[in-house]
Amino acid sequence: MGILLKDFQGSLPLYILLLCCLVDICQSLTADGEALVNFRTSIISSDDVLGQWRPEDPDPCGWKGVICDQKTMRVISLNVSNHKLKGLISPDIGKLDHLKFLDLHYNNFYGEIPPELGNCTELQGLFLQNNYLSGFIPTGLGNLSNLQTLDISSNSLDGRIPTSLGNLRNLLNLNVSSNFLAGPIPTDGVFDQFGSNSFVGNSDLCGKQINKLCKDEVGNQQPTGSQNVKKNSGRLLISASATVGALLLVALMCFWGCFLYKKLGKNDAKGIAKDVSGGASIVMFHGDLPYSSKDIIKKLEALNDEHIIGAGGFGTVYKLSMDDGNVFALKRIVKLNEGFDRFFERELAILGSIKHKYLVNLRGYCNSPTSKLLLYDYLAGGSLDEALHENGDEQLAWETRVKIIMGAAKGLAYLHHDCSPRIIHRDIKSSNILLDGNSEARVSDFGLAKLLEDEESHITTIVAGTFGYLAPEYMQSGRATEKTDVYSFGVLMLEVVSRKRPTDASFIEKGLNIVGWLNYLVTEDRQREIIDGECEGVEAETSDALLSVAIQCVSPSPEDRPTMDRVVKTLESEVMTPCPSDFYDSASD
Repeated sequence: MGILLKDFQGSLPLYILLLCCLVDICQSLTADGEALVNFRTSIISSDDVLGQWRPEDPDPCGWKGVICDQKTMRVISLNVSNHKLKGLISPDIGKLDHLKFLDLHYNNFYGEIPPELGNCTELQGLFLQNNYLSGFIPTGLGNLSNLQTLDISSNSLDGRIPTSLGNLRNLLNLNVSSNFLAGPIPTDGVFDQFGSNSFVGNSDLCGKQINKLCKDEVGNQQPTGSQNVKKNSGRLLISASATVGALLLVALMCFWGCFLYKKLGKNDAKGIAKDVSGGASIVMFHGDLPYSSKDIIKKLEALNDEHIIGAGGFGTVYKLSMDDGNVFALKRIVKLNEGFDRFFERELAILGSIKHKYLVNLRGYCNSPTSKLLLYDYLAGGSLDEALHENGDEQLAWETRVKIIMGAAKGLAYLHHDCSPRIIHRDIKSSNILLDGNSEARVSDFGLAKLLEDEESHITTIVAGTFGYLAPEYMQSGRATEKTDVYSFGVLMLEVVSRKRPTDASFIEKGLNIVGWLNYLVTEDRQREIIDGECEGVEAETSDALLSVAIQCVSPSPEDRPTMDRVVKTLESEVMTPCPSDFYDSASD
């Protein structure tokens, strides 16, 4: 007996170790979490949006950009758009078999679209536009029977459009424009419901959707049989060689980057100093800033990563403090091509003349050989998105929310009706509404919107915006009008009164977004239930009036939506205390 006890005591540390291992296994990251960790591993650079994705967490449901089903704790949404993510899209993304929304647009992903995405059969929205993806469109995407929106535009995809996509009976929005796709556009299945806007920017495509005859339809038969085999083999060989070359180039760049990092240290902070050191000029639009060009450039040279306060849709934003205590926001936009200067000089000349109480005013800019540094008013209250969703228990009172909606409405109405040429914002959302110290709202980021020259049509076809805020006709056609802005503003109103993002998990679980949920509540005559239950001071009369305006703004028919000047007048007469409108005060500060 003593011998057995002695043996047991001698093995006790081993048993404890095994028990700890079992506990670790039980608490290990879920399969969805492991797939996301592998997704992160394949990314070689970003703006650190994935820095909080910790493998030691039991699940990924608290990670930035990730939404889980509250019951199953399975990942149903991944949105890391516009975060400078660079790398391959990991095939492990295909293991997220409960995923409903995947948004990776406006990043620097390269390589092929992983065929494994075809395993995510519950996907309803797939957004991969504005990256550097190449290769063929996977035929497996035709397995995504629940898919409603597919946007892979503005990449470098080639080959033919798979006929399997015609099987996507629920597909409402398709955009494969601005790639290098070739051959006939399929006509089977859902392809018949999409027009030319879904396919523009692919010079080698042909078909009735774009009113371009294919070669075999005008007598020049396309290669068949062994000719096709040889042609496809050649393409595969070229594609394989290009892929290997690209991977070698990436590996060399990574090696060189690591070498420079070790040799020079983290010198990214000197980016702006380098911008202005090569010769820079200052252009000021309002003569009320008591600084010389030398004073401003000196301050610019002192900026570093510690001064970064955000990364907007068009560039990094820095906090610039002058010696007299005045503070400004500086947006750095890297020049992209030879036509960059010409485009921005034209736009900035117009935007610099705009000064309005409910807009974030552009004070001036610094023109350097490598970038544009835009100088804006600094607003101490941060963004509306932060005030609504990231301030913990500190909630905005009802009166404050109404004031914010009113200010945002006046700013957007000024852009639509009092600017010449008129300006369509195209990306109205809570993160583009900034607040001053008194919670007065100002519309930002309109400066890089498309300016309309055509007084008759007021239309632009440059696709932009943020999923959840986009009008249905804009997602379908890519045509932005004042009425698509009105729709986005209506979504913004619902976000403010409900304190829920447009694609909140509570909506996604029901297969809806915030507009779909509102429409459901309206049919039940329960629309008041969308109001934030924790908001203090809610008034039934003003809440009903606000919801009435929001319902009109998010009407599926653009013709039924009010103009923004009508929205302002309605809010003033039915929501705010009657007072003279300052809407047309274009010179207000």
